[in-house]
Amino acid sequence: MRLRRVGKRFRRADNWVLRDVDARLEPGRLVRVDGANGSGKSTLLRVIAGTTRPDRGRVHGRPPTAYVPERFPGDLPFTPADYLAHMGRIHGLSTARAVERAGELLELFGAHGYARTPMRALSKGTSQKVAVAQALLAEPGLLVLDEAWTGLDPPSRAILDSAVRERVVHGGTVVFVDHDALRLADTVDTTLLVRDGQVTRVPPSIELLVHGPRRVSVPASLVRIDVDLGMAADVASTPMPPALVTALRSMPGVRDVCPRPDGHVNGYRVDVDPDVCADVLRALLADPATRIRRVAEEEPGT
Repeated sequence: MRLRRVGKRFRRADNWVLRDVDARLEPGRLVRVDGANGSGKSTLLRVIAGTTRPDRGRVHGRPPTAYVPERFPGDLPFTPADYLAHMGRIHGLSTARAVERAGELLELFGAHGYARTPMRALSKGTSQKVAVAQALLAEPGLLVLDEAWTGLDPPSRAILDSAVRERVVHGGTVVFVDHDALRLADTVDTTLLVRDGQVTRVPPSIELLVHGPRRVSVPASLVRIDVDLGMAADVASTPMPPALVTALRSMPGVRDVCPRPDGHVNGYRVDVDPDVCADVLRALLADPATRIRRVAEEEPGT
C-alpha cells in the first residue's frame, strides 16, 4: 500500500493537517505512528483506513481494512451481538460465520454477558471491547488502531496485543497509535513521526534508542538527520550559525553539522553516532519551529 503526496485539510482556509505525505506500508509489518497531540496522527490513520479522503495525492493498493477509531460511537442502535454480526457481513463473512465469530470474540474479551444489552447502555470499557472485536472479525489485510487499548482492562489489552502480533505473522499490515511508548515495543518494525503536517520514517535502530529495547538490530555506522531550522530570514543570511547549530556541535557523539547540499537557506545536515541519536532528536523536537525532513542510516562518506 502506498501514500503518494497525500495532503489533507478540513476547510479551504485552514492550514494543511497533512502535506505531501509519501509512505509505503508493506505486508507483514507493524507500524507505529508517533507525534504530539494535535499533530495529525488520527487524520493520517483515517486516510490510511479509507474513512477520510485526502484532498491531494492518492492512496494505492489498500487491502481489506478494519479500523478502530479514537472515539467509537457508543450510542449505535444495536446490541453488541447484532452489531458484530452486521459488521461481519460487511467484512464479507456469511451470516452464520458472522454470528459465530461475534460470539467467539465477545467471549474472548469477557463481554459475552452483554451480548444482548443495548450498546448505549454499555460502559466505556465494554463499548471499547466491541469496537476492537469488530476490527478482528474477518482477519483484515490492513488493521488500523487509533488508541484502541484505551479503556480496555489488562486481560483485554493482552488479548489485543496477541491479536496484533498474529495479524503481522500472517502477513497483515497493522498501523497503530497508542499513548504507551512501550506498546508492542518488541514487534514494531518502524515508526512514522508526524510533525508539522509531514511524516518522517524513523529507522528501527533509532527506535531502539527512543523507545527502549525492541528486536535486535545492528546499528548504523552513523545516523544522518536533515532539518530545516526555524530562523528568520535576516538571521539565516548572516555568516554566524544559529544557536541550535552551535549547541548541536557541542553535543558528544555529533560528528558534523553543516548546511545541506540542496542549498536550502535554513537547511542543515546533522551526522551523529547512533547511540546519541535520541538525544539529538529530542533537542530538535524541543524547538517547535524546527522541521525534520529526513532521518536515515548511512555509511560514513556517503
